[in-house]
Amino acid sequence: MKKLLLFIAIFFYHLMGFAQKVDFYQKERAQWLKIAEQTTPKLVETIKKPLSIVRLEKNEKKFQHWDTKPQTEAKNLFKDSFKKQAGVILDFGEHLTGFVTFSVEDFGRAADAPIRLKFTFGEVPAEVAEPFDPFKGGLSRAWLQDEIITISEVPKTITIPRRVAFRYVKIELLGSSVYSDFKISDLFVKATTSVKQSAVPLAKGTPEMIQKIDQIGLNTLKECMQTVYEDGPKRDRRLWIGDLYLESLANIYSFKNHELTKHCLYLLAGLSYEDGVAPSNVFERPKPHPQINPLFDYALIYNVALKEYLQATGDKKTALDLWKVAKKQIEIPKKYLGEDGMLDYQKAGKEWWLFFDWRNGLDKQAALQGVVIWAYKNTYELAKMLGKEQEVKELPALIQKMTEATHRTLYDTQKGVFVSGKDQQISYCSQAWMILSGVASQTEGKKALENVIAHTDAVKPGAPYLYHYVIEAMIQVGLKEEAKGLLINYWGDMVNKGADTFWEVYDPQDDFLSPYNAYLINSYCHAWSCTPVYFIRKYPDIFQH
Repeated sequence: MKKLLLFIAIFFYHLMGFAQKVDFYQKERAQWLKIAEQTTPKLVETIKKPLSIVRLEKNEKKFQHWDTKPQTEAKNLFKDSFKKQAGVILDFGEHLTGFVTFSVEDFGRAADAPIRLKFTFGEVPAEVAEPFDPFKGGLSRAWLQDEIITISEVPKTITIPRRVAFRYVKIELLGSSVYSDFKISDLFVKATTSVKQSAVPLAKGTPEMIQKIDQIGLNTLKECMQTVYEDGPKRDRRLWIGDLYLESLANIYSFKNHELTKHCLYLLAGLSYEDGVAPSNVFERPKPHPQINPLFDYALIYNVALKEYLQATGDKKTALDLWKVAKKQIEIPKKYLGEDGMLDYQKAGKEWWLFFDWRNGLDKQAALQGVVIWAYKNTYELAKMLGKEQEVKELPALIQKMTEATHRTLYDTQKGVFVSGKDQQISYCSQAWMILSGVASQTEGKKALENVIAHTDAVKPGAPYLYHYVIEAMIQVGLKEEAKGLLINYWGDMVNKGADTFWEVYDPQDDFLSPYNAYLINSYCHAWSCTPVYFIRKYPDIFQH
């Protein structure tokens, strides 16, 4: 009898638990997704044709040891037998995202067998210079942009079904009739972007390198602004919160396409997880859906992106509509917050993906404390702008408690830097987030950054994403020349190595760095790398003079 009663009790316990698992945004979700659909931008389409035929040259002084040299105009491809030109590499002269169309015609005797062509698209020369296989990377081989097209009837015009992102395209002949010949008579790409207007020119007299960095940053942003802020038009091709935030900052000071930001904010809200957490990333097709991959720092960044959107547009209606999402995100850290004001870093790291940067070995305890305080401050500012501060009235006390605890626990007064983790790691990441959160005073932050720069063993950023926050921190503590120098040295180095758009990861000492164990699958037009546009235009006194 006791066993039966115990079984019944357990059954009803689980039944109640199941019944209690409800969708936190059940009432709002359909309306948010409807608004997201209504605000989907119409893409601007432009026909682009190749400019030249190029040859590849091995050159260890160039990025990834490959260079291209012009041979002849691209129009010469269309005049002669393709059998004589198989293996040709076309250069479009700029990074483009879109759908490629090509035409084939008989050249002499009519075709009596299928034609099989292989197209390989590359954002950088190495992608069309080096074989993709055998592939040993940590992501899907299918992201690599090679397509085999079989043509059964000639003449024929074919649009390759896959959208591609590239500057270079290599065309190889895999098979055709031994008795007949053919030529490629036309080839173009219908390039797409949601950018509808040009950015205002920089001030006259802006240094040449700053102008180049700005223009390439704009190119990067333009290519990633599709129907969402894509993190990379070649690979992933989806909306991530971290990219949304940085792209929207650059957009505010350049293209001013605020409707795209609104669309993305609603899409993320409508696709939030059932427990109310904002999704780290979402897909638009075949129908909108999130990836089940919760990311602690990105969820909190949603609030900051919403606040920046409101400040830029004055669109209080949207901010009020999405306030419930922002309010829910601030609950995430409370589960890990101890009485001493410190987050349980180990527990959070086991239950969540903590990102901050791609650098291997980075200890993220300090960054975690910092991003929570920073997000809480921004959320409280948002609440005040919306007249909602009473709904989050606990935040000022929480901010003060966490700030004091973080300073007391992580500031090394002797070294003049903030440390992180049990090994007291010193990194650029920790200093940046201690400054942006306000844990460091102006004097302490300035000293901490100066000391970390001088510290040869300090853990450096591994990608443009973290470099953004480091430069923001430098500006905040008055290291203006250092911020300008870092932007020029880091992004300018990519310019000097031939970048048309800025890359997902970059280490000046390692052209082959990849988080995925395969540098050819890296994204070489990546959203989080566009923020020099934001800095150059928001702070003209620092960067344009």
